[in-house]
Amino acid sequence: MGKLLGFSLLWYLIGNPFVAIFVLLLILYVLDRRFVGFFPSIFRPLQDLQRIRKLRQELRMNPHHTSVKVDLARRLMERKYYKQALGYLREAEGVMPDSSEIKAEIAICLFGTGSLQEADTYLHKALELNPRVRYGEPLLLAGEKWAASDQQKALHYMEQFKDLHSSSCKAYYRLGQLYQTVNRLHDAKAAFREAVDIYRGLPKYKRKQERRWALLSWLQAI
Repeated sequence: MGKLLGFSLLWYLIGNPFVAIFVLLLILYVLDRRFVGFFPSIFRPLQDLQRIRKLRQELRMNPHHTSVKVDLARRLMERKYYKQALGYLREAEGVMPDSSEIKAEIAICLFGTGSLQEADTYLHKALELNPRVRYGEPLLLAGEKWAASDQQKALHYMEQFKDLHSSSCKAYYRLGQLYQTVNRLHDAKAAFREAVDIYRGLPKYKRKQERRWALLSWLQAI
């Protein structure tokens, strides 16, 4: 009712229903980004592309700057440019052969390009160095990628993730989705409820970034 009244008032003030709808959506988006965080930022993709361009320029000036290569690779991974990211990460691995983060990120890129067996090899190397590498994200990704062809392997990775006791609502939401994929509906509900419970225990400063995933989990858990 409040939204309807708000729209009616905007229509009356502006005189054009289409402009009024646009203004109302813009207001809702701004309020969401300020207080809820359910919708993704519309500016983030542009910011990422600008950062990628700047990092590439830095590498042209200094091609042996490993930290820049890693930063660039991570930005490319966020955009799902896995093949491009993989090249930079392999170069970084030569300089930092004992880095669990680099090995886990190579595994993520390999999963992204469909090279599941090689991805598994790198994931195991990363886990040997640090069982909690990237807070269990590679384990969830491995579960997602293997779910279609090897459910037992997928479940194994999912159980490994559960043993980490992650405090990420997003991670448990993804875990719930994974359990749904392999038809473990009871476990899926438990994962969604865990995400909601985690959110309730978070300090206020962390709640905004997790609110979207807690809300999605709550909708799945009811």
